Amino acid sequence: MFKHAPLESVKAWIGAPAPDTLPLHVRVQRAMRQLILDGTLDVGRPLPASRALAKSLGVSRDTVEAAYGQLHAEGFIERRVGSGSFVSERLQRLPGRSMPPRQPRMEEPPAPRLSQRAGAMLRSGGVRDFPVPRPFAPGVPETRSFPLPTWERLHRQVLKEYGTQALLPGPPQGMEPLRRAIADYVNLERGARATPERVLVLTSSQQALTLCATVLLDAGERIYIEDPAYHGARKAFDAAGLDCVPVPLDADGLRVEHLLAATQAPGKPARAVSLTPSHQFPTGATLALDRRLAIIEWARQHQGWIIEDDYDSEFHYAGKPTACVQGLDPHERTIYIGTFTKSLFPGLRIGYMVLPPPLVAPMTVARTLLDGHSASIAQLTLARFIEGGHFGAHVRTMRTLYAGRRDAMARLVRQHLADFLEPRVPAGGMQMPCVFIRDTPEDEAVARARRAGIDLLGLSALHASSQSATTGFLMGFAAHAPHEMEAAVRRLAQVLRDLHR
Repeated sequence: MFKHAPLESVKAWIGAPAPDTLPLHVRVQRAMRQLILDGTLDVGRPLPASRALAKSLGVSRDTVEAAYGQLHAEGFIERRVGSGSFVSERLQRLPGRSMPPRQPRMEEPPAPRLSQRAGAMLRSGGVRDFPVPRPFAPGVPETRSFPLPTWERLHRQVLKEYGTQALLPGPPQGMEPLRRAIADYVNLERGARATPERVLVLTSSQQALTLCATVLLDAGERIYIEDPAYHGARKAFDAAGLDCVPVPLDADGLRVEHLLAATQAPGKPARAVSLTPSHQFPTGATLALDRRLAIIEWARQHQGWIIEDDYDSEFHYAGKPTACVQGLDPHERTIYIGTFTKSLFPGLRIGYMVLPPPLVAPMTVARTLLDGHSASIAQLTLARFIEGGHFGAHVRTMRTLYAGRRDAMARLVRQHLADFLEPRVPAGGMQMPCVFIRDTPEDEAVARARRAGIDLLGLSALHASSQSATTGFLMGFAAHAPHEMEAAVRRLAQVLRDLHR
């Protein structure tokens, strides 16, 4: 009564690689439970005696008894003294289950009904990280030069001083030592106006953008964005249901006259503007001072918000970077966003916002609905890393290293890819825009490069308007030494040659 298909199904399940780490009686129990749920073993059907099933499966009787006992405890089978074990009659009462002898297994479940917001997220594809630093993934730092012994020593100090207290949840706004260290750092290095009370520690700048999109604006409201723009910001705003109004750029950054003209146009004006003023993503332009001041005045007049994403300003290769917009804004309309993902290492997962005082409480409360808090031990270790001068020393070392790699990248592109691409050498950052000088299908080139072990970000996808879109690649240069980049550039050259044949 338990031969052929059911028995073979149990044997196949308990021998499969995935369940192989489970105890044998659990594998038998789960295999039989699945047969019952599938309708292969229907309601009231008698099960073989434990001794007989054990012999058929080649296991001990105790193993089968343990499996039957668990199935009985969960209500899948009934055990009747003197009669044996049967598939439970209770299953007949499951909603929507008539328990035919065999229910056909659906090959593909129907698509779930999602909210409009979830549908927008799914269509956007989310924000794809590059977990393994393959060339030329943009925004990926060099981690092989990180001072790991120093970090390890500070980590031990934290555990010794705080003990098990460091294992408890931290405050949602962030640990006070780190908020103090961040405030001191951005005041000194970025010309910000910060206090520990105004700093909100987060897991990433992406989380900060999501909070801005949902806390500052309602669905349907307008926000000005750079065109082209950082794709993570645009996707966060789209997912929140905001109406993104693109503003074109030139060599001095966002063209403020277009923003002002859009504000005067019919319809509801935008309530916020999203900027990467220190090092525009992806063009590398720096927003001119007069335009910064004009945007600050726009925010004052219209009670708008300025979302300033200062994602990699530490890496500026021609003098000191321009002071941040937040430090120039006397009206408290600017939200400053920073991250340690690029300046230290991606696995750290610590970013932050410097907020106007009225936004600290609502942003902190909203953050508790996402993930509650960041890991206390990492925060306390990072605070000591900054306070001890190690962060500044590491940034100076990497600034020199990255400047050399930027120059090497420009040289390699001109040497090996001159028939296809023209490099636009940035004054800072960790990636270089390279534009096509001949007609090339960008998506196909990106896909072929990925198959060749190269990660590229297409430039056209970063533009809101397809008519003005620049085609090419955004090529990261920070994570690989020149000899590694040269090997990858040669592979990319072959990919592009094959594409044009």
